[in-house]
Amino acid sequence: MRRLAGLLVVPLLLLTTAACGSDDKGSDSASMKNGLPAITAGEKFGEKPTLAKGAGDPVKSLKVNVISEGKGAVTKKGDALQVNYLGQAWDSTTPFDNSFDRKQPFELTLGAGQVIKGWDQGLEGQKVGSRIEIGIPPELGYGANGQGDIKPNATLVFVVDILKAVTIPKSATGTEVAQENKDLPKVGTNTDGKAPSLTVPKSAAPTKLVSNYVLESKGEVVKATDTVVVNYVAALWKDGKVFDSTYTTGKPANFPLDQLTLKGLKDGIAGKKVGSRVLIVAPPSEAFGDQEKQGIPKNSTLVFAVDILAKM
Repeated sequence: MRRLAGLLVVPLLLLTTAACGSDDKGSDSASMKNGLPAITAGEKFGEKPTLAKGAGDPVKSLKVNVISEGKGAVTKKGDALQVNYLGQAWDSTTPFDNSFDRKQPFELTLGAGQVIKGWDQGLEGQKVGSRIEIGIPPELGYGANGQGDIKPNATLVFVVDILKAVTIPKSATGTEVAQENKDLPKVGTNTDGKAPSLTVPKSAAPTKLVSNYVLESKGEVVKATDTVVVNYVAALWKDGKVFDSTYTTGKPANFPLDQLTLKGLKDGIAGKKVGSRVLIVAPPSEAFGDQEKQGIPKNSTLVFAVDILAKM
């Protein structure tokens, strides 16, 4: 399903949204290095790079050059990564996007399909602390459709600094917390990585936000500015029908809390401990209010069972 995630988070590049332009110019030089456009300035890890324009025929398959190798863990599928990047089309001298100017690293779960295929493949097996350059042919980028400022069938070049990698557990864990209020939903306490049960009572929905531990871990407390990696089941209070679940695809969601547009979910996660399972009930005033959203009726009370798997 995964309908909900697209409604909750302000979209960024590399997913399905238009790229953000940049006024910075790359070099006019046609110089190449190891088959990819050379970095003509800002070559060190952490520095904003400048890329030369590609010369000759673009790469026909994925190509990854390690500019400088870090000393951290090797990235693997399922890891939550934090990176800085600059992206430019092969035949361009102007970057179409970069995180360095925003001073806000980008987070993704590797191999979860949250980014273009060239990223999922190119970032796997690299060491944390590395700077890499990736040449991405169209079929592993935006293909024949293009994206925003990115033309159809464009070959892309990225310089990526791998800042952090976190291994994602399969489930929340911790001490079971009694669920004694018969007027609130009951959430399963399984820790096998499968979706927990979520049973909504027939009683009237609460009018204020509910955020209760189901499993309480000993992890760090989540701040409202953190990015968290979560699994969740989401249901309507009215009929208990599940309308979204990350367990359906087996791919956790990355939620930058300061970009969540659903206030009840943001406030329900902030202040809770990483590794915990939380019941969140968001009344309409803390959800989508009097607006219908992709089949979610207006004035709906929403119920979530959320596993806070990691924070970046």
